[in-house]
Amino acid sequence: MRAAHYAFDFLPFRLIVLVLLPILIISRDTMNKTIPTPPSAVQQHMVALLRALAPNEGYNLTALPDVRILRSDRPLSRTPVLYDPGIVLVCQGRKQGFFGDQVYLYDEQHYLAVSVPVPFTMETEATPEHPLLAIYIHLDFQLAAELMIQIERDAGTARPSAPQSLMSSPMDAALRASLVRFLEAMNQPLEASILGPALVRELYFRVLSGAQGDAMRAALAMRGQFGKIGKALRCIHATYAQPLDLAQLAGEAGMSVPTFHNHFKTITHTSPMQYVKSTRLHQARLLMVRQGMTAEAACHAVGYASPSQFNREFKRLFGLTPAAETKRMRENFAIPPAFAKSDYVSSH
Repeated sequence: MRAAHYAFDFLPFRLIVLVLLPILIISRDTMNKTIPTPPSAVQQHMVALLRALAPNEGYNLTALPDVRILRSDRPLSRTPVLYDPGIVLVCQGRKQGFFGDQVYLYDEQHYLAVSVPVPFTMETEATPEHPLLAIYIHLDFQLAAELMIQIERDAGTARPSAPQSLMSSPMDAALRASLVRFLEAMNQPLEASILGPALVRELYFRVLSGAQGDAMRAALAMRGQFGKIGKALRCIHATYAQPLDLAQLAGEAGMSVPTFHNHFKTITHTSPMQYVKSTRLHQARLLMVRQGMTAEAACHAVGYASPSQFNREFKRLFGLTPAAETKRMRENFAIPPAFAKSDYVSSH
């Protein structure tokens, strides 16, 4: 009788456990997964504005020479890139950059800022139904310098911060609001022409005063060792087709060869001569795509003496022969003319 009494008392507890346990397991599993949230009205508005500005895959030109809209309707596996200094703001889709042992996310919640051209690998998530839509703003160093002076003068002493080559930062509410105003203006030709430059300046301000604004300003100031390496990078991009060696580049930076090599690798995550090779190969690809050069002509134009060496190193970097890579780029990725004011070689 006593045993039966205990069994009767224990039964409700067992029933509760049997009912709640699956719920607890489901809740725990749900917490470990990212639940996709529907896009906000602001997000949908930005995507609609960008779709109008980017009817074609690849880089679409705008009314402003330093602003292009990128659209990609397909995923892109890890690909070597060399970005011009600039700002990439993604409004739909997702990109990831792999630089050394670091991963840089730029998506609907994060933007990418590039202070010096560094080679890294990048992958894109996109589909025809959900294309990648992003704004690429080529960095105007004079405009950035003017804003940096004003920010540091009016904000007081800047917090000391280490300069960085790449920065992935959260897109805060202020930057998002500025971006909406910018895209609305860019969809109206008269507003794009008259208001566009001031709205670009506003976007610069948001980046230079934002979460990693101190690091970005420190990088663009080009002081100390970072500035010396920056000087060597400019030399490489200006003279990539000429014979270059380690001692010459170290002299350009005002450093001994071992010191230069160490600082260069810290900032670019590659050796100086590998960087020279990457710059030449990226430029050769652009010459073949933009100007219709043959692989042999592009090879000599960027400073290679041996076409066979050029072909081997091109395939090692891009994964395809020069002819196959050129065909792929032309068929799948619109490449516009180079930025008129750029001092650097880039991937686009």
